[in-house]
Amino acid sequence: MMKARTQTIAWVQQGSTREAEWLSALQTNPPKWLEVIGDQTNADTAYRMASEGCGLVYVGDYQNARQLVQALARRIDKKPLKAAPTLLATFHLHRARQIQRANILNKVMLHLENGRSALKRAPDVSEALIQALDGEVPDSLLIPLQILQGMVGAYEWRKKGVLIPALAKNIHAYYGVYSPVRGEYLELIAQAPLQARTAMDIGTGTGVIAAILAKRGVPAIIATDNQPRALVCARENVQHLGYGNKVSVVEADLFPVDSKADLIVCNPPWLPAKAQSAIEHAVYDPDSRMLKAFLNGVTAHLNPNGEAWLVMSDLAELIGLRKPGELAGWIADAGLEIVQRLDTQPKHGKAQDTQDPLFAARSKEATSLYRLKLQ
Repeated sequence: MMKARTQTIAWVQQGSTREAEWLSALQTNPPKWLEVIGDQTNADTAYRMASEGCGLVYVGDYQNARQLVQALARRIDKKPLKAAPTLLATFHLHRARQIQRANILNKVMLHLENGRSALKRAPDVSEALIQALDGEVPDSLLIPLQILQGMVGAYEWRKKGVLIPALAKNIHAYYGVYSPVRGEYLELIAQAPLQARTAMDIGTGTGVIAAILAKRGVPAIIATDNQPRALVCARENVQHLGYGNKVSVVEADLFPVDSKADLIVCNPPWLPAKAQSAIEHAVYDPDSRMLKAFLNGVTAHLNPNGEAWLVMSDLAELIGLRKPGELAGWIADAGLEIVQRLDTQPKHGKAQDTQDPLFAARSKEATSLYRLKLQ
């Protein structure tokens, strides 16, 4: 589960020194220094202070604090990106903007005591905190409002769940576990030709792929992950869906030791770039480490005549993060061959958003399931 690694930070408020815990698991580095702001602080002042590295401890009205964060976001978003000669350069500029945006917005903070805020009109966030922090909520906590709102949103989504058409049921994602909101790749899993008595789902996350394989009739499935929070989330989902007798969720760095299967499925992060937060590890895979490790390790775990299914987007190639044909070369170098490639088009909003800096790539993106066999 999420380890509540903390350090104590202090600030002066109304002439007295206040102290609170800073959760390093949420943000590695605390602000350089802290100042108290409130309802009279305008967005320009807050933006300047946050840009200089100052943490802004908000005292006043909760809704005003939310509006301040929104105003800071508008100031960042209205600045056009510099013109870039290539999509790759545009990606790096866009990524730098995303990181800057998060750094500035996360400087607006709330002080919580016993999981509650003293701000006027503040909602009760105690249950969301308990779930996000696995019950390890410090008595005195300083937390960015943006991250707190993410926890509250995740709490509501966890209760509601995400409908998975291939299951005709909902999947419930924990805070910090990537929610399967892009359903097109799950449709590929549900439709690909399947003949397997045993299977593995590598990097299972919520357990959604393992559940789809179970629904399709695979009687014995091992779902792996190396994140404790994902393991608990996956176990809860497969039990809730009624597949606990078919799916075993185990902790492993990719493959379980001394195990083989007829089918091994992996949906690694699609973009070879650095992740800036825990949740981003579901999207960004520095140097394609997980992808390469899966390809290079899967042959040792396949039964004779078994298949490996690799689910990937070609967005990295369209942007220029990966060279055309490079993935096919890695597949061949791993001793595998492509026996079929099933493609689908993205259905998410950014694929149609002409204002997105990466629209030229997103509008052409294809998501593919590669059926691989031993050479």
